[in-house]
Amino acid sequence: MALTLTTNSKRLVSIDALRGFDMLMICGADAFFSSLEGKTTWGWLNGLALQFEHPEWVGFTFYDFIFPLFLFISGVSIPFSLSKAQELHISKKEIYRKSFIRMLILIGFGLLVKNAPFPFFDWEQIRLGSVLGRIGIAGFITTLLCLNFDSKKRLVVVGGILLLYYAAVFLIPVPGFGAGDLSFEGNFVGWFDRSFLPGRLLQGQYDELGILTTFPAICLTILGAFGGEILKKDSLSQYQKLKQILLTSLICMVIALVWSLHFPIFKRLWTSSFILLTSGMSFLFLGIFYWIIDILKFQKWSFFFVVIGMNSLTIYLIYRFVNFRYTSRLLFEGLYKPLGENWQPVMESLGSLLLVWLFLYFLYRKKIFFKV
Repeated sequence: MALTLTTNSKRLVSIDALRGFDMLMICGADAFFSSLEGKTTWGWLNGLALQFEHPEWVGFTFYDFIFPLFLFISGVSIPFSLSKAQELHISKKEIYRKSFIRMLILIGFGLLVKNAPFPFFDWEQIRLGSVLGRIGIAGFITTLLCLNFDSKKRLVVVGGILLLYYAAVFLIPVPGFGAGDLSFEGNFVGWFDRSFLPGRLLQGQYDELGILTTFPAICLTILGAFGGEILKKDSLSQYQKLKQILLTSLICMVIALVWSLHFPIFKRLWTSSFILLTSGMSFLFLGIFYWIIDILKFQKWSFFFVVIGMNSLTIYLIYRFVNFRYTSRLLFEGLYKPLGENWQPVMESLGSLLLVWLFLYFLYRKKIFFKV
């Protein structure tokens, strides 16, 4: 649910800019940075490239932060959307209905993206878990909670979910492995999905977008809504808001690091410590963008990201079905071919990134925004 905020309308440019930054990492920047590995003798550049690859199982890289950040940002927008709905005197029942329909649409798009070409005649090969589906579910649940509970009660819900998830992973025994096994084959989450989730699992025995990992993931969106409420408070000055956001970031990351001593931080299992670490990082990024863009008013540089953030769902879907790298090669290969075969993937990725942005800029100029 995109939300564009400008100074004139008393809204925040930083939200769309941060969303655009996040989508850029998914739709082009990730491939560009990853392609830099081994291209030079600079150790720091190779290290940066490795940050754009997911660990096979246990471990954490910056790339693991990208999807959690989007879940968080979708939560930040919810208090603003609900406030606007209330100003228009839209009933709770109507908000429930619209949020539910939005969830179903996102689940539908998610099924299409994760299963293309869609196996119409082999239903057992359909993968039910998806990024967009998880965003839709998290948004719907968070909307329900925001409409019926205050922020303190919602934080209690977050704590309850993370503790129950932690308890389930360590206390419920898996046949043949026992309780508390965090291996790929023996963890409780994977066993649960193999037993109860129909269709195809991404890695055969496991799918990180399965049933149980959805619950801790929802916490990111609930915490994002908490961040949005801080930004909405008229009783706080801008620097008071920034202070609360950064303090929340620090609290989340400290708890995450302590918890990780027993429940490691890694995305594949969406561990409770992983949720709190990425929540803390999300609050930190939100604070930085808010400080630079909306407090200090350094906004011109953010236009590059705002163009992307205004059509985040559009580019996510189109990037899956349009081969921008192929087009980049057709248009630009004659320019970068003299650099040598080793550098061609880097320049091809850079050209793809440019085409993605130009496409979104065209939509922006034509005021075409696809929202759900």
